[in-house]
Order: sequence, then C-alpha cells, then structure tokens
Amino acid sequence: MATCGRLQLFDQCTRLLPFMMGRRSFAAAANDSFRADDLVYDITKDRKPKPANMDECKFGREFTDHMLSIEWNKDEGWNRPVIQPLQNISLHPATAVFHYATELFEGMKAYRTPENEISFFRPQMNMDRMLRSAHRACLPQFDGEEFLKCIAELVRVEQEWVPNSRNASLYMRPTFIGTEPTLGVDKSGSALLYCILCPVGSYFSTGTFEPVSLMADPRYIRASKGGFGAYKLGSNYGPTIRVQEEAAKKGCEQVLWLYGSDHKITEVGTMNMFIHWYNEDGEKELATMGLDEGIVLPGITRQSILDITREWGDFKVTERTITMSDLTKALNENRLIEMFGAGTACVVCPIKRILYVDQPLYIPTPVDSLALRLYKSLGAIQYGDIKHDWTYIAVEKTKPRLVI
Repeated sequence: MATCGRLQLFDQCTRLLPFMMGRRSFAAAANDSFRADDLVYDITKDRKPKPANMDECKFGREFTDHMLSIEWNKDEGWNRPVIQPLQNISLHPATAVFHYATELFEGMKAYRTPENEISFFRPQMNMDRMLRSAHRACLPQFDGEEFLKCIAELVRVEQEWVPNSRNASLYMRPTFIGTEPTLGVDKSGSALLYCILCPVGSYFSTGTFEPVSLMADPRYIRASKGGFGAYKLGSNYGPTIRVQEEAAKKGCEQVLWLYGSDHKITEVGTMNMFIHWYNEDGEKELATMGLDEGIVLPGITRQSILDITREWGDFKVTERTITMSDLTKALNENRLIEMFGAGTACVVCPIKRILYVDQPLYIPTPVDSLALRLYKSLGAIQYGDIKHDWTYIAVEKTKPRLVI
C-alpha cells in the first residue's frame, strides 16, 4: 500500500510538471550554457527591401535578414551564439528531428512603443515554458535569461523590421531541434537552438478582431491526459492540419478541440479557450480549462487574462472543466455571454458560431464585449501605451542598429 501511495504521488507530480516547475528548476549551470556576451556577428551587407505595408504581412511568410543560431553537442556542450544571415540548414537524412520529431518551439512578439522602444511581452514565461518542453523532449538545458538576451540582440540588429503600427508586430520563433544523424530512438547527442523573425499583420483572414466559426467534432482530439499537450512540441501541431482542412471545407476558420466521452472543451485551434457566462449558480464567471490534467498548453496570453481579470475583480474567474453539454444548456437558458480564444498570434479572438457534430450553435458576440476589453487592455501593455511589469524593453530608443 505504501509503494502504491508513492507511485500515485509520483504520477500526480509528473502531471503537474509543466506548470509547477519554473525557470530556476530547469536553469542550466553557468558552465552548461552559452552567454550573450559571447555573441558572434556575421552581418549581411545585402539587406532585402522591407514590405511596403507590414499590416498586410501574412503570418510566417516574410522573414528578416538574419537569424540567431546556437549549436550544442554532448562532448563540447554549447558553442558560442551566432547572429548570421538567414540561411538554409543542412542536415543528414537520418537526423533525429526528421524521424522522431525531437523538436519544440516558442511564439513571441516584439512591439514598437510610442517612445520608439522595442518591447517584448512577458518573455521570461516563454523561456520557462521552452525549458520545460526541452526537458520533456530530452533536449539539453540552457540559461533562459541568456537566450532572451541573445534574442533581444537579434531584434536590435533587425529593428527596422519591427512595424510602426498597432495592427502589426515582429513575430519571433525560437526553435530547438535534435540534430544527431542516427535512426536510434534515443536522446539526441547534438542539437540546434535558433530563432527566426517575421513581421506579421492579423493572424486570421477575417481581420484583426473579427469573430470566427469553429468546427467541433468529437472524433478528433488534439491531446490526451498523460500525453504531451502541455508542451509546445511540433508533434502536437502537425497532426492537426488535416482536421483544420476539414473545418475549412465546412466554412469554419478553426477547430474547437474536444476531449473525452463527455466532450470537454479544451482548446481552439492553437489557442486557449475562454467562456464568459452566468454559471448554474447565477454567478458571472470567466472560465477556462485547468492545467492539472496536462491537456492544454499553459499559454502566456491565457495566464495574462487570468491575472488581469482577477485583478479587476468584476466577476468570478476559474480554471475548470466545461463540457459541450454545459455549453448547450447555457445557450438554451440564455446564460452564455460570449466565448473567445486567446494566444500570442491573435491575442484575443471572439467566437460567433460552433458547428457541433454538424449542428450550428450561434454564440453571442456583444458589442461591448469582455474579449474586446481584454484585447485593448493587453494591447495597451504590449504596445507600451501604459507602463507595466510585464513589459521587457529589448531595444532602447537610443541604442543604434548594429553595423559591422
């Protein structure tokens, strides 16, 4: 019985790892990481022209002139970080990432403030999550603060790519891949950590802040209890593309991911899902799925919405499970106020319709919505309209672009 109890406790702790372990838990020792002070610069003199209107840049299509690249191997540890011209990566056909998806990534944005500074939004949380994902994927640890400094320096080099617009930003994609050329299913003996940048306008084709339609089909699930849904691994995203295509055929922009026989509401597309309603006790409530089962990603925007709404104190804010049965009941009883997704790419995205097993559910989209209030409040912090502890100044206005 005692052994069984210890195993049960271990299982509970393991499931809570993605959200309990922070930067210090996974921070690498000083001699096991690279340092931003050791950056090597290889700056191109052949810079390409910038897009005429960055508000119209499609997500992930147009890239800047340079990238950050840091190599690691088990014998020598981390090499010096390099800022170099954006270029293809040459890898052996047997490289681990091609066969066993030893890969993870993060999604971050750089914003231009009214003072002409360039800021990031809570990037330490991205570093924490990236280190947790790396631990799960058996990729080496590093000092998240040092990597953040390296990314900030890359953005300084590419600061002319940061849009001077409230409808656009510079998207940052830190990526980590296993590069050992072997077909053995094992921990990779070499790895590449890199970051690329691209200016982005609106994530959705409907516009910057337009309600979208969702397909909810219980035949498809994104993640399961005890799996890897709480980690930002590339293997969580590739299998969703076919389902996304199915949703598009049915006139929906995104997929509402359900889980279990009771059709738990988990995530929407690549975003966390929020439900604003009057619950069955008559309380005005904002609810989103909790992290305890490890099914949903611990999103930075998700956490920011929870933090800011709890600070407002205008309604109850909870992390709990809500099923499609709960949702349809609330709709029938006129208790549902609104629903919206939240994530780095779109910030906040309202929902207008859910195609649930081919039956349309029409979701209220109030003009004076909580989604819009959050979108404006988070945007004011991100774009530097107000001073906030969540702002990380990556490039000061007096710091010039590097020329070598």
